[in-house]
Amino acid sequence: MIRPTSLTLRLTLLFSAVATVVFLAFGWIIERSINEHFITQDSKELEVVAQAVKQSLATLHVDDDLGPIKQRFDDMLVGHHNPLLYISNGSEKPLYSSTESDLSQVPLPYNNHLSHSNIRQWSNDRHHYRVLTQQVSGKNNVVYTIVIAVAIDFHLQFLTQFRLTLWLMVACGVIVMGMMGWVAVRHGHKPLHNMVDQLSRISANELNSRLNPKAVPAELTELAVSFNELLQRMEEAFSHLSHFSADIAHELRTPVTNLMTQTQVALSQTRDTDEYKEILYSNMEEYERMAQMIGDMLFLAKADNGLNPPNTEAVDLKSELRNLFDYYSAWAEECDVSLLLDGDAHVKGDRLMLRRALSNLLSNAVRYTPKGGSVSVTLGYSDGDALVVVQNPGIPIPVEHLGKIFDRFYRTDPSRQRSGEGAGLGLAIVKSIVESHDGTIVARSDERITEFRITLPGFVNLSIPSPNPEGQSYNG
Repeated sequence: MIRPTSLTLRLTLLFSAVATVVFLAFGWIIERSINEHFITQDSKELEVVAQAVKQSLATLHVDDDLGPIKQRFDDMLVGHHNPLLYISNGSEKPLYSSTESDLSQVPLPYNNHLSHSNIRQWSNDRHHYRVLTQQVSGKNNVVYTIVIAVAIDFHLQFLTQFRLTLWLMVACGVIVMGMMGWVAVRHGHKPLHNMVDQLSRISANELNSRLNPKAVPAELTELAVSFNELLQRMEEAFSHLSHFSADIAHELRTPVTNLMTQTQVALSQTRDTDEYKEILYSNMEEYERMAQMIGDMLFLAKADNGLNPPNTEAVDLKSELRNLFDYYSAWAEECDVSLLLDGDAHVKGDRLMLRRALSNLLSNAVRYTPKGGSVSVTLGYSDGDALVVVQNPGIPIPVEHLGKIFDRFYRTDPSRQRSGEGAGLGLAIVKSIVESHDGTIVARSDERITEFRITLPGFVNLSIPSPNPEGQSYNG
């Protein structure tokens, strides 16, 4: 893969290219202006001489003495910029010709252009000229051909020197503009280099550092704000990961410590078979707790990386809850808690994952419902979405904890870690499952009830009749 060209080089080349175009454009305009000035100046000179010659030829007789005539034309050329004149009346010998150059070699234009002044450029072996050719009528219908020329060698030499100077100026200008552009770009990139230096000093222990958007140019403000938001997300993720790692270590340390303690006690003295069995059963409970915790963490890790896509199938939530009620009925009866089910709803999703989410909610509800209370689950639809509402009475969850109860290993009362509550992953798993089904879950709690409300994309399945439209009750 070819590495992209640096911004400094790109902008420097851009400045140089712009300078080249500008200098060439201005040079071309100046050269054209100078050339047009020379052409206009020469044309006026030729027109003035031609006008004087025509006036003189208009009064000329055929039998006039040529001596005074030539003197007249010699005097006529005095005071001008060394013009050359050639006059012919069709005879073999010209009426008048300047001695410096033979203008008889100048080709005449087409006949239809000879009645007007025709100015063009002409060269011989030694010089370059701008010439005017024209035919005029004199007395007795005599037609005269006049050719007037002025040397333009100086003009052409000046333009050649100007072009050379222009190219030198363009080359020097491009070099100077390139250097100035490089300096300007380096200076303009200084705030960006400062940002890079500041960011390079940020480490995992300094994620709370932020860029000051007001201390950078306006063009970099959005970049600074976006990077601050990135740092904020990284800080939150890193903090969450740190706490998560600490919680994992803490949660695993407790059962491991219990296993070590019980094993050391068991080995401290000789015991009979029943005592060893009791210790092994106790250790098995710790192993089961650890296995459950590891399984839950593995499930959440897969969910975080999108490795638990739900298998889409039609799920009758009422049927699933009825089965769960049968499963928890013995525990609910032992706790003197009633289980109530009302309504009906169908969704498309992974049956086992949804059953696990509902099971975790029911387990929490039964655990925290006081004796004589009831856990109610209401199913229904709202705006085409399926609703699952789980309610139970009990001690209300403080407001400051409601937004965190779905975090992993979070407990509203950390001192109750060994009271059978589990590792604090149940609600985190519920939220992960619901979100993998494009749903939402919210919790609210007051003095009367604690409620969990799940919203899932649902559909009405008319092929599955509702066996208990009035609701179903399981009393412990």
